Amino acid sequence: MSNDSKSLPVIQERVDDLPLLIAQLREMEVPALLNQAFKVHGNWHGLSFGHLVTVWLVFVISESNHRLSHLRPWAEQRLETLRISLGVALEATDFTDDRLAQALRYLSQEAGWQRFEDLLNQGLLRVYDLQGDTIRLDSTTAKSYATITPDGLLQLGHSKDHRPDLPQLKINLSALDPLGLPLTATVTNGACADDPLYVPEIARVRTTLQQRGLLYVGDCKMAARATRVYVAAGGDFYLCPLPVKQLSAAELAALVEPVRLGQQATAPVWRRNEETGKKEKLAVGYEYEVELSGEQDGEPVRFTERRLVVRSLQQAKAETKNLRARLRLAQRQIRALGKPKQGKRCPQTEAEWRAAVQQILTKQRVTDLLEVRFEVQRQERAVRGWGTRPARTEVSEKVTVALTVRTEALAQACFLTGWRVYATNAPAPHLSLTQAVLAYRGAYLIERGFHRLKGHALSLTPMYLTTPQHLTGLVRGLLIGLRVLGLLEYKARRALAASGEKLAGLTKGLPKKATARPTAEALLQAFDGQSLFRVQGQWYQTPLTDLQRQILKLLSFSEDIYHCLLTPISEAQLKMRET
Repeated sequence: MSNDSKSLPVIQERVDDLPLLIAQLREMEVPALLNQAFKVHGNWHGLSFGHLVTVWLVFVISESNHRLSHLRPWAEQRLETLRISLGVALEATDFTDDRLAQALRYLSQEAGWQRFEDLLNQGLLRVYDLQGDTIRLDSTTAKSYATITPDGLLQLGHSKDHRPDLPQLKINLSALDPLGLPLTATVTNGACADDPLYVPEIARVRTTLQQRGLLYVGDCKMAARATRVYVAAGGDFYLCPLPVKQLSAAELAALVEPVRLGQQATAPVWRRNEETGKKEKLAVGYEYEVELSGEQDGEPVRFTERRLVVRSLQQAKAETKNLRARLRLAQRQIRALGKPKQGKRCPQTEAEWRAAVQQILTKQRVTDLLEVRFEVQRQERAVRGWGTRPARTEVSEKVTVALTVRTEALAQACFLTGWRVYATNAPAPHLSLTQAVLAYRGAYLIERGFHRLKGHALSLTPMYLTTPQHLTGLVRGLLIGLRVLGLLEYKARRALAASGEKLAGLTKGLPKKATARPTAEALLQAFDGQSLFRVQGQWYQTPLTDLQRQILKLLSFSEDIYHCLLTPISEAQLKMRET
């Protein structure tokens, strides 16, 4: 083979979704707002704080990895793409783990973060014309394998990940409907209760949005009297279910009984299925009013609270099925008590039978639904004396158990399934029964954000950092990433809804499968394989596919964010850094 035919050296640089993510972050003005809100030390040189955090966020979203030491090797393989997409000069040494750790410490500063959060929220509401008036509040925990320190964020507490053996921190989040966009967040230690976190979070939302008359939706932990009084006193509205501590099972049964007897009419709650377009009956319910009073900042507060007594039909069906299954299981277990098993002694006396039966009824929670009758046959047997043992009479018992289902009690228990009472101070014209039920059922929006935050998309857990500053900065940085994913998804779905079209080709192996509600993860994954190639100093690029062009159009981005990677930029232009 001649020297002329030898293969030319080829250098490949993976591009993938980097230009798209950088374009979205720049559209949100994240680099500029970070530089504006946080004042870094004078010894900070090289790539600016805002651009460093931007590159780190692109790395996290693209690679689902938040480890600080992994950023530099990743960036070294993509320097040309990062330089041109950002339009700034940068080197591999800008992305050391020490430098990124310092950036996380800046993100942990409360004053700077609140300035950035306010500026970012105001800009997003204006740019994307977000007019939602419903704010969701909820909290989650993030686990770690680190060591607990007395004054650290990582503490043992009630785990929402069902790992009480691991230390955790807690994140309280507010999100804007209908896209679940994070507005504010509070990071606190993992042993903190949820109840006291709601009032400070609502205060932060009021500060950042500068609006009143909003509806705050939360779970039963938001139903504390002090929280409801605080919301009402500030001119806002709340919607939350009442917990057992505020409305006992007996009180709920008393509210449901008139419905069962036909003395209280209920109204249906309908929802249109987005896939089929058909209306579905979700629930039935009625409402009543109570007068509440309290004190806020030394001033008396009085308001009217509407109590919405609602039965979810799907939940009632599931709970009824579970109730009947527990009843059948209890019957089988009681009948099996008299059958000998290896290593297990059967009850012998009436007292033992009663104790064993009661244990089963209590465990299965069917004590009032099953009538148990015991029939005892006693037999006496004379035993003669032997040696020092005197003669005696032994009494043996044969116990027979008869089981009868209390049909009236079972019917009443089945009718009690699926009921819940919601509390709101919003007047009926502002929030109808149907609107209230649908608003609360939208809780999946914020839960989906938590799933992204802790799942594969942003991979907060497990956490590899330990110091409170680094942990707080990490969570806050990833919350910016959560906003990026939410806005990408919102823009694509809004554009598809406006055109009435569907997007096909996102599902591997099913090229014709189309959807009008693509996920942000699927949109980004469609750019996998985009690369730059350098052959003897000349750059070449993988051409954009039709699907990638369609996605860029849906997101209102020009194809130039990829084509410009082949356009050389002078050093003078790179040194003119964006602020």
